[in-house]
Amino acid sequence: MNYQQIKFEVKDKIAWLTFNRPEQLNAMNSKMMNEIVHALSEIDSGDPKHLRVAVITGSGKAFMAGADIKEYAQQTQMEFEAFQTMGQSLYSAIEGNAKPVIAAINGYAFGGGLEIALACDMIVAAEGAKMGLPEILLNLIPGGGGSMRLSRKIGANLANEMIMTGCTVIAEELYRHGLINHIYPSDSFIDKVAEFAASFTDKEPDRLQILKQLTQITTGGVSRAAQSIESKALNDFYQTKESKERIKAFYEKRFEKKK
Repeated sequence: MNYQQIKFEVKDKIAWLTFNRPEQLNAMNSKMMNEIVHALSEIDSGDPKHLRVAVITGSGKAFMAGADIKEYAQQTQMEFEAFQTMGQSLYSAIEGNAKPVIAAINGYAFGGGLEIALACDMIVAAEGAKMGLPEILLNLIPGGGGSMRLSRKIGANLANEMIMTGCTVIAEELYRHGLINHIYPSDSFIDKVAEFAASFTDKEPDRLQILKQLTQITTGGVSRAAQSIESKALNDFYQTKESKERIKAFYEKRFEKKK
């Protein structure tokens, strides 16, 4: 596949999937999502002799600032639901991947960006990186299992505060709550991520795969029933006048700032 909105390469048994819309803070539109899902399939089926672990990161100053609000504001109900369904496939492709997947949060990680990181097996972050699930500020809720995965990983109290207020939390705070494995200096971030990823490349792939599965079984996953409730609620909320107005206002405000 000829990737246009991501970069994908395999080097020293590490697959690097990099979001590459830096001017849009790597905001994810439908085309970008399709490219990410395709790259995850390449990782999943990659020969373990040449590919043992994957790293997902972003270009520029953001990991991913969430969904592309310009596209959000223009979607029909059917297009919105299709976008959310594809997103669920994306998160499942990370959790169900045969390879360990590391989220390397180099900057802003909001909405779907943080949900991608939450689906990964491990998270490392650059110092001062900012994260959140701000969907409530658009009169929406997370649509990719973010509230469920976040609660599972940091506990219900802080998760509730984040998803019910839409607040931003820095990497150092989330490190203290166990969400982040390591925090690295910004000026050496990629080198440190490469070192961390390399610690898995000499491990037997079948052992890594079964350990990944066992960890997920132990911690619990996003059930189909819960996913169904979340999807229905989000799709219903998207149709409301309040959400439409808030999304439009958010997009127009951002557009005016760019001008």
